[in-house]
Amino acid sequence: MLFGAPQLWVRAVLERHGGLRGDLNLSGGDLARRLLDGLGLHTVTVEAHDTLDHYDPEELAVRLTPDKLHGHSLTALTVAAHEVGHAWQHKDGWRPFTVRQSLAREVAKFQRFGPAVLLLAPIVFAVTRAPAATGVTLLLAFVFMGAPLAIHLLTLPVELDASFRRALPLLEKGRVFRPGDMGAARELLGAAALTYVAQAGWSMLRVWTWVRLLRR
Repeated sequence: MLFGAPQLWVRAVLERHGGLRGDLNLSGGDLARRLLDGLGLHTVTVEAHDTLDHYDPEELAVRLTPDKLHGHSLTALTVAAHEVGHAWQHKDGWRPFTVRQSLAREVAKFQRFGPAVLLLAPIVFAVTRAPAATGVTLLLAFVFMGAPLAIHLLTLPVELDASFRRALPLLEKGRVFRPGDMGAARELLGAAALTYVAQAGWSMLRVWTWVRLLRR
């Protein structure tokens, strides 16, 4: 299914390069701190997060999952550099970044209604026995839960900028990796840029699965 393909690719890339590398002296957290300080972003903290690597512009924090924060792998360091790229965008007041943040906040208000509307579909059918009413309910759920995917696709240039216009030069300038590792780093930066799109697509795949089941 098309919706699930990006998630599978992103996961495969991150796992392929996620092994411990004894020749990498820095962890993801160490690199994030070094890059942030090099950009003059001393007030931005580097913290652990249970489930999601991200930059929080409100709390001024780069948050990494434990395997990235403490890991000495190509994946850990590259993802850390990508999130620092977002912090750099914030520092610059780069308009596409600020617009994306505003859109994401608005979409979040609607996204949480999606699962509730989806669960209403069987009830609507049981009460009305009207396939059309059930179809409208499923369509609303699809719209609510599909909004994040639309936003992430529209704002994909923000992710690509964080990866290739900001993180990649930082990695190259700092000589973080051996020259032979830069191909893998570029692949990982591509995966990092697609992470949100992949996650939203995976959510849409789950919705589509429920839609097909409820239509039977």
